[in-house]
Amino acid sequence: MAEQSIVISVAYCVYLHMAAHVGASRTPQEVMEHYVSMYIHGNLGKACIPDTIPNRVTDHTCPSGGPLSPSLTTPLPPLDISVAEQQQLGYMPLRDDYEIEYDQDAETLISGLSVNYDDDDVEIELKRAHVDMYVRKLKERQRRKNIARDYNLVPAFLGKDKKEKEKALKRKITKEEKELRLKLRPLYQFMSCKEFDDLFENMHKEKMLRAKIRELQRYRRNGITKMEESAEYEAARHKREKRKENKNLAGSKRGKEDGKDGEFAAIENLPGFELLSDREKVLCSSLNLSPARYVTVKTIIIKDHLQKRQGIPSKSRLPSYLDKVLKKRILNFLTESGWISRDAS
Repeated sequence: MAEQSIVISVAYCVYLHMAAHVGASRTPQEVMEHYVSMYIHGNLGKACIPDTIPNRVTDHTCPSGGPLSPSLTTPLPPLDISVAEQQQLGYMPLRDDYEIEYDQDAETLISGLSVNYDDDDVEIELKRAHVDMYVRKLKERQRRKNIARDYNLVPAFLGKDKKEKEKALKRKITKEEKELRLKLRPLYQFMSCKEFDDLFENMHKEKMLRAKIRELQRYRRNGITKMEESAEYEAARHKREKRKENKNLAGSKRGKEDGKDGEFAAIENLPGFELLSDREKVLCSSLNLSPARYVTVKTIIIKDHLQKRQGIPSKSRLPSYLDKVLKKRILNFLTESGWISRDAS
C-alpha cells in the first residue's frame, strides 16, 4: 500500500508539472486524461504495449481457496455450546479441537522426527515426505471440520436445529424428496450447504416444470389451446372421474348385497366366465385357474371318460399347466357334480 501511494504521488506531481508548462487553462486531471487517451490507449500505446504481458506472476496464496490458500487451515470460530455439551462432545473451545480427532494417530508421523547433522539426502527426503503426509492429514481434518460446521452437524447431533429447520422450511418435504436427499448425501463433501440446497431446490423446480409440461401437452392433445378453456376441461374431467368412482362404488355395494362380496373379482372379467356355474366359479377362484383353462380341462376329462365307457382306447394329453393337485381337485369336483362316474376318478 505504501509503494502504491508513492507511485500515485509521483504521477500526480508529473501531471502537475506538465499542466504548469501547458498553461493555466489545463488542470492536472485534464492533462492526465489527454496523455492516457493519446499515448496509452491511442495508436502509439497499441503499437508499443503488448496485449498479453509474458511471465506474469500468479498469486497462489490468495484467500480464495487456492492450492496454497491460508484459509484452508485457518481455524474456525469456537462453537457456541454450553459446558455440558462441550463435555459430551469432548470439545475444547479455546483450541477449537476435540479430544478424539479424525485420524487420531496422525501426529505419530512426525513425533519421532529429528534433524541430525549426519543425515544423508535420502533420509532428509524421507523426513520431508513424512512432514508432507502430516500436513495433508491436517488439511483433511480441517476440511471435515469445515463440512461439519457448514452443514450444522453439531447442533443436529445435539438436537438443537429441529425447531430452526421447522421454521426455515417453506414447504413440506415429501418422502420421495427425503429419499433423494439420502441418495445425494455423498455430494455434501464437494458442495457447501447453500450450494446443495440450491441444487435440491432447482431439481424440485425441474420436476414441477416437467409435470406442468406434461399437463400442457395433455391439454393440447385434447384440443385445448387457451388456459381459460383448461378450467372447464378440468371441471368436466373431475365430474367424469366422480361418476366413474360412484359407479364402481355402487357395483361393489351391489356385489355385497348379492352375497358375493367381490369373491370373483379376479376372474369375472376373463373370457369364459359367463359359461361357468356358481360352483364352478367358486372352484376356479379357489384354484386361481382361469375359466378358459378350466373349460379346456373339463372338456378333455369328460371326452376321455365317454370314450372309455364306449370301449374306445384313448390317450389323453392334459395341458402342461395342470399338475397333480389341480387334476385331483377337478376330478373330485366333476365326480361330485355327476359329470363322470366315481370309478373313472
